[in-house]
Amino acid sequence: MKRAAFVLFGLLLGICFASEYQFIGYQGGKSYSYIERTDLRRYDNGKYKGLVSREIRSQIVDEGSSDQCTLYEGSFYVYEATKRSKAIVFPGLDDSIPASFGITPEGTLEMYEDNGYPTFRGFPTYTTKQIKPGDSWKANAVRTVDPLNKGIFTKMPILVEYTYLRDEVYNGEEVFLLSAKWATRYGRGYMDPDGDSAMLDASGSNSATIYVSKATGMAVVIRDSVDEVYTYADGNKIAFKGTINIFTKYQPAINDDEISTVIQNVTGISDYGDKVNYGKVESNIVNIEKRKNGICLSIPNLQFKSDSPELLDTEKNRLDKLAEILKQAGSSMLLIEGFTADTGNPKGELALSKERAKVIATEMVKRGLSSDRFVIKGRGSAQPIADNSTKEGMAKNRRVEITILN
Repeated sequence: MKRAAFVLFGLLLGICFASEYQFIGYQGGKSYSYIERTDLRRYDNGKYKGLVSREIRSQIVDEGSSDQCTLYEGSFYVYEATKRSKAIVFPGLDDSIPASFGITPEGTLEMYEDNGYPTFRGFPTYTTKQIKPGDSWKANAVRTVDPLNKGIFTKMPILVEYTYLRDEVYNGEEVFLLSAKWATRYGRGYMDPDGDSAMLDASGSNSATIYVSKATGMAVVIRDSVDEVYTYADGNKIAFKGTINIFTKYQPAINDDEISTVIQNVTGISDYGDKVNYGKVESNIVNIEKRKNGICLSIPNLQFKSDSPELLDTEKNRLDKLAEILKQAGSSMLLIEGFTADTGNPKGELALSKERAKVIATEMVKRGLSSDRFVIKGRGSAQPIADNSTKEGMAKNRRVEITILN
C-alpha cells in the first residue's frame, strides 16, 4: 500500500513538474498591423540636442506559408515629429516603403525585399526546446539603424540573451513574459558593406521586456530601453537614450452584417449574403468574392487612359460607391492590387499595375479613408482571369482588386 502511494505521488509530482514546461513557437498565418514608437534623447558630443520622436506604422499581409516559414508583404509609413513645432508630419501614399520577408516557427526572419524596415529582424527568436520560468537561451538577430536619418540603413548583428520570466495576461490575452538583453557592438570586426560608410563604431546596451501571445507566438508588445553611442568619420559622437516600443496586432474580424448591408445598398443585390457564400457575386459596380484572407472587391473593366495609370472621368461614380463600402470595414487593412493584360512587356506591365493600384488608393484617400490602411501591390499580367488573346479577355484582365483583410 505504501509502495503504491509512493508511486502515485511520484507520478503526480512528475505531471506537475512537466506542466511547468512550455514550448514557444511562432504560428503565423494572419495579416497584422505593426507600430514602432521611438522616443530618444539625443546628445551630440555630450551636449543635449533634443528629443527624437518617430513612429513607424505598417500593414503586414500574409502571403501564404510552407513548412519552413510564413511569407509576408507590407508597406511601411514613417511619421516624424518636427523639432521646432513638434507637429506630426504624416506621410502620403508616395512615401510608403515596401518590404517582403519570411518568418520561421522559431522567429527567424529572412528579408526578400529590403528597404530598411522592419528595423528588428529575427527578434524575438525562440528556442526549439521546452522551457520553464527562469530558463534562458541565446540567439542571433539583426537590427537596422539610421541614427542621422540619412536614408542609409546599416545592419548591425546582435546576440540576444532571452529569459522566460513568467506567464501573464495582457489586454485579456494569455502571454509569455520574456526579458531580452544585448550589447550594441559595431565596427569591431564587422562593417556592413551596404551601410553608412561614415558610421565607424557603435556601442551601448539594450534591455527589453517582451509579451508573447501564447495562442500565436507573436510578440504583441516589446519595450526596449536604449543607451547607445555612434561614432562617425568626422569625429562626432552621437548618443541616444530612451525607449523603443513595438506593438503588433492581428486584424479585427470583419463585421459581415454591416458589410452585407452596405454592399446590398450600393450594388442593388438583394440576396448578396446568400450568394457570396457560394462564389463570386457580380455587378456593374464591383464583383465580390469571399476569400481565405478576406472579402475581395474587384472592379471589372476599369477604364484608364490607354497605357496610363490615369482614370477616365466616367469612373467617378463607381469610385464613390466603392468608398462607401470600404468605410464600413472599420479599421481593417486594405490590400489594393493592380493587374494588367499581357502585352509582351512584363517589366512595363508590373510598373503600370502598381501605378494603377496607387491611383485607386489615392482616390479612396480623397474620399476620406486613411492612407496608412493601404498595402499597394502591382501584379502585372501574371494572374490573368481571362484569355489574353481576345479583346474581351484583355479588358477583364485589366482590373484592380481591393481585399478587406481579416
